[in-house]
Amino acid sequence: MKLTIAIIFTVLTLQVWAADAKLEQYDLVATYTLEDLKVFWKKTGVPEFIAPLNNGIDVYEVIYQSTWIDSTPIKASGLYFVPQGNHKNLPLIIYHHGTQIEKARKIRLGGEQGICAGFAADGYAVLMPDYFGLGKGEKMHLYIHADTEARAAMDMHRSVKALNEKEGITWSDKLFITGYSQGGHAAMATHMAMERDYSEEFNVTASAPMSGPYDVSGDQGSVMFQPYSHPGYLPYLIYSYQEVYQLVPDVNKLFRAPYDTLLPAMFDGTHSMGEINRLLPGIPKDMMVDEVVQAFLTDTAYAFRKALQKNDVYDWKPNAPVLLCYCKGDEQVNYKNSLKTERTMKANGAKNVRLKHCGKKFTHGTCALYTVIFTKMWFDSFVDGSTKGRKGPVFKRMLINLSKGKMVKAQKKRQKEREKRDQAK
Repeated sequence: MKLTIAIIFTVLTLQVWAADAKLEQYDLVATYTLEDLKVFWKKTGVPEFIAPLNNGIDVYEVIYQSTWIDSTPIKASGLYFVPQGNHKNLPLIIYHHGTQIEKARKIRLGGEQGICAGFAADGYAVLMPDYFGLGKGEKMHLYIHADTEARAAMDMHRSVKALNEKEGITWSDKLFITGYSQGGHAAMATHMAMERDYSEEFNVTASAPMSGPYDVSGDQGSVMFQPYSHPGYLPYLIYSYQEVYQLVPDVNKLFRAPYDTLLPAMFDGTHSMGEINRLLPGIPKDMMVDEVVQAFLTDTAYAFRKALQKNDVYDWKPNAPVLLCYCKGDEQVNYKNSLKTERTMKANGAKNVRLKHCGKKFTHGTCALYTVIFTKMWFDSFVDGSTKGRKGPVFKRMLINLSKGKMVKAQKKRQKEREKRDQAK
């Protein structure tokens, strides 16, 4: 009887969340002709044989209603990239962006919006949720919070259907999910939620999470105790999980002086992660009081550890194919996240989970380019009729591999330039 009641309550809750998703506003905020894209591709050095350009694109900004952690309505936002010309039977990609701490989001042909533009320029419709609390959304952003990452994506998907009806756009039965860095975690969370809780509504064709912290309590959590390039991720997590789980009465008391007074003002949505990183010690745990560090290491029931475990997204069994792209030289996201995820999913009975090592010497930034290239070739194979996914054309893969040495040199040059700028500050 109790089980039946629980099932009924769960179903009703899912129906409420789905019903609360609705389109509030949309605007055409950018139009890029095919010539615009060709100029941009040439400027950035992306060869068209790697990222084909077959059409211009229109970019819509979408404001939609979703549900906050306390079940109250909340406004969220995102971008929708649509190929010009053919609006019918478009394969759909949900693309989750990487870590962003500044609330404002500009419209530009570059960065991860450039990645979405690349997919759309070859015939894909692309949804790019801002996540809750970013872009033009309300509330604060809940960093690496699996439930709201997935909810933002699913509710944007539901809401954009109203835009499609007005603009004469239709999607095919191909639904792909991807994202890089935090976006890899969000992509995995979205795929998991769609299959576990909403399988009657969503039918995932394939997902390709890229360089994501799937084991946030384990392999990724270990970076707290070693020199790390982005120590600001730790307080970002703590402030987010405090909002969700109410870890302690006063979250700032978890930080030692002077960070207990410096950090609160830095997480108001107007500061960059670079600004925050420069305030913090090179080993993240050194900003925490000793009692917190010891509790994390020795107490398996410690609230922060339990919160991290609730947001692990590696231990489940996907039905749709999954491609896990990573780079061993990634200094921000431990590549072991991908290895553990593949191993665990196969142990759980998953039949089609693959690893793709995209570059041994690539840092986090350079790795993104190659993970996206391999992800697109994999998605393309499903559009072309594959049911399990293929690696992509042999000749194209050969040329991509030949370009890696050149990219490593460019990466080292950029690193030296960054170091000079940092020394000058």
